[in-house]
Amino acid sequence: MKEFTCCFTGHRTLPKDKLSDISACLEHVIIKYINEGYRYFGTGGALGFDTLAAETILKLKNKYPYIKLILVLPCLSQTKGWNKFDVDRYNYIKTQADKVVYTSQEYTSDCMFKRNRHLVNHSSLCICYLSNNAGGTAYTVDYAMKNKLKIENIANQLI
Repeated sequence: MKEFTCCFTGHRTLPKDKLSDISACLEHVIIKYINEGYRYFGTGGALGFDTLAAETILKLKNKYPYIKLILVLPCLSQTKGWNKFDVDRYNYIKTQADKVVYTSQEYTSDCMFKRNRHLVNHSSLCICYLSNNAGGTAYTVDYAMKNKLKIENIANQLI
């Protein structure tokens, strides 16, 4: 299954002036990999790129009903402190996902890293939006490269 599984990672804040371009490029790249045989798409449920990726997979399920959205979530309280709109989006995505996995029940200092490593460890492809080499996204992409995943960086395709 790993050979047909893609994970997503990206920044929580995406440039508003590039959002439609990011979305279009992401959809194009996902379709390319669906056509190459990828069927399982894992995302971490965070705001920003994770949410955009999950919503794109849900949209593409209309045309490709055999693809699966897998949410790998860091803890039960991930949305603590989020606004109502974002919590509602998150909950909707959870109801539509084909599978939901929690890497920790409670929030811990490393639950996000556990989630990110889980996504990478079960994938052969990482589609990311990495525009600056710091933080959790940079860590996850570096971990994916060390684990020999194919990397598609949407940010590089928009330059």
